[in-house]
Amino acid sequence: MLKSSWVTVLWLGAIVAVAPAGTLFEAGPVTAPQNPVDAAVFGQLRKLNLAPANLCSDAVFVRRVYLDVIGTLPTADEAKSFLNDSRLDKRAALIERLLVREEFADYWALKWSDLLRIKAEFPINLWPNAAQAYHRWVRTSIRDHWPYDRFVRELLTASGSNFRVPPANFYRALQSREPAAIAQTVALTFMGTRAENWPKDRLAGMAMFFSQIGYKSTAEWKEEIVFHDSGKATGAVARVAVFPDGKAAPLPPDQDPRVVFAHWLVSPHNPWFTRNIVNRVWSWLLGRGIIHEPDDIRPDNPPVNPELLAVLERELIAAQYDLHHLYRLILNSQTYQLSCIPASSDPKAEAHFAVYPLRWLEAEVLIDALNQITGTTENYSSAIPEPFTYIPEEQRAIALADGSVTSPFLELFGRSPRDTGLEMERPRKPSAAQRLHLLNSSHIRRKLEQGPKMRALTQSRGNTTDQINHLYLTILSRFPTAEERNTVQAYLGSTGSERRGTLTDVAWALVNSPEFLYRH
Repeated sequence: MLKSSWVTVLWLGAIVAVAPAGTLFEAGPVTAPQNPVDAAVFGQLRKLNLAPANLCSDAVFVRRVYLDVIGTLPTADEAKSFLNDSRLDKRAALIERLLVREEFADYWALKWSDLLRIKAEFPINLWPNAAQAYHRWVRTSIRDHWPYDRFVRELLTASGSNFRVPPANFYRALQSREPAAIAQTVALTFMGTRAENWPKDRLAGMAMFFSQIGYKSTAEWKEEIVFHDSGKATGAVARVAVFPDGKAAPLPPDQDPRVVFAHWLVSPHNPWFTRNIVNRVWSWLLGRGIIHEPDDIRPDNPPVNPELLAVLERELIAAQYDLHHLYRLILNSQTYQLSCIPASSDPKAEAHFAVYPLRWLEAEVLIDALNQITGTTENYSSAIPEPFTYIPEEQRAIALADGSVTSPFLELFGRSPRDTGLEMERPRKPSAAQRLHLLNSSHIRRKLEQGPKMRALTQSRGNTTDQINHLYLTILSRFPTAEERNTVQAYLGSTGSERRGTLTDVAWALVNSPEFLYRH
């Protein structure tokens, strides 16, 4: 049985990161800019007299890029293989491998499911089978590398059954079906702006593009058809429809106004469209937007680095909206690969991307990591007594389709409720209840004591050094330092034959360490 929680707390400071931080988290100073991202970022840092952090170590990089790209920890073997690889291009090669992993589609579908409010129950009410179909469509578009403009165009112009035409659910995943509310949702999701703060006439002009959407039920239970209801068209509508940039929009009486708006929105000449998605992707990978918050773009909230934003926009347009090009550009930059240890105490350093920001792991990523480490599973359920709510035992949290399917852990650790599509729906800082759960709950204790992977390690008769190495590679994705290894061996030696319990104590200490709980 595990020692009491105070013993675990006592050993946190002694077991984790005994060596100076630089030897664990840093490699060396930045060199010449590797791509246009670095040129824009480092050029501005020079103007601001801000020194960039050193580059991160290989051990930091392998864990960081796995978490940021596929929302999954590397296994001990994957981490060990990367750390032992002597090739100069191994970071770029790893990025390429991760971009084609199945988990990539799962993890980025999770991000989009938050924005698109994919949720069966109140206040969205998509219903379970529609939520599953919608999520499957989103995931497929990511897996198959659809150009971003195609993805958005299909969402904005979709008509048909919510069960058989998945993107039609975009117009059902709303708390209100009034044209102004739909316009606000479109502006938030695809323009990164909060249209409820616009002047009323500006919002009204955009709302007219969504004033001819009709909904009708069918004989099938909970099926609903989204369609262009031309009967709602009037001459007045045609005269007052206005694009957000102030230009009047001609609306032919026989054409769906959504098609007219989608054509305007996805044009490469429209700054709203490209600016929003490059800013969002940057914030997802670097922790904050070039315009921050990433869904609060407005004239009085300018980008901290206009040149960087312009570079990313040009690159994405030149790549014909292939988001994988954007991922590669950012992930291979020295900017992304900076250490989390700042080179100065200037508070502007993080805002200007002179250092990689520490970030608490999302609820889904954290529980998946704990399950991977221990070889355990989690029970997910929905209160909705309908088909399509059965969740396989081995289901990973990042692959859950429906925001109504949850667990006590996900609720406690701040899974997005998917009610509004705002980024701020996810808490960004740990709570006292979360800390206590990780430190002193029977839920985590059972995983560490009874999980098959942990039992196999703690019951093995192998070399103590190998056991400690494997434990660190499994949990922290790195080898222990000599000081850490000696500390753990001394602790094990002090407990006689109780090897199994003390190794579990060490594992509990490691999963409670900031090095495990944060992206760094």
